[in-house]
Amino acid sequence: MRVHHLNCGTMCPPLQRFMLGKGRLLSRGRIVCHCLLVETDEGLVLVDTGFGLGDLRSPERIGPSRHLLSPRFEESETAIRQIEALGFTADDVRHIVLTHLDLDHAGGLGDFPRAKVHAMRRERDAAANPVPKDRTRYRTAQWAHDPDWSLYDVDGERFFGFEAVRDLEGLPPEILLVPLHGHSAGHAGVAIDSGDGWLLHAGDAYFFHAEMDPDRPHCPLGFRAFQSLVAFDDARRKWNQRRLQALVREHGHEVRVFSAHDAAEFASFG
Repeated sequence: MRVHHLNCGTMCPPLQRFMLGKGRLLSRGRIVCHCLLVETDEGLVLVDTGFGLGDLRSPERIGPSRHLLSPRFEESETAIRQIEALGFTADDVRHIVLTHLDLDHAGGLGDFPRAKVHAMRRERDAAANPVPKDRTRYRTAQWAHDPDWSLYDVDGERFFGFEAVRDLEGLPPEILLVPLHGHSAGHAGVAIDSGDGWLLHAGDAYFFHAEMDPDRPHCPLGFRAFQSLVAFDDARRKWNQRRLQALVREHGHEVRVFSAHDAAEFASFG
């Protein structure tokens, strides 16, 4: 399988030094929406979508979060335009696997209306009936086209000590969901056997690359506070972070772990 790394939405949060641990305090930082495009014998598989054309054309549909995140909304960064630039069409994307349904991960769903959308059942249920705290994170307009959902419970074989959902409908066995609940109700990682080792897209299980430092994990105060503030279950989020740190420490030579928004991690795949 061939794996492409796509940035499907640059965001510029305020207080650069506070959030990222470097730069000027009052300048805006830069984070990405790290998505994957996987070429398989069953067609293209997209892992997360970032922002989509609908978000660019109607920014208000992502709600008040746009004022904090300050997305650049560049059409060339949307998954559909990057996929077209590679010589494919929207219909070539047969499957979308979501880490979760937050607005900066699911905005491009409508650009691929024929794709089967894979997610944890807990996440889809939480998005359909969000608790008051989560009403700004989920934007139903992003999946108003009524996608073809394929939903999963926590079940399956183990993946380096983690629960793992295998046999995703219509997908090769080299792609699996790894439940990492906490950031959101049904948050998951997506593991891919690239043929040259495993890749684990950890979504928003962490935000800053140094959180996975095997010797001295750390995170700037801003990102640390933000993660706790938006977490559906902060204790479980922290527990899963510790498990990921152990995975990197003990199996980093076998599994390459990365998050959805760290620009340095994304650049390392260049």
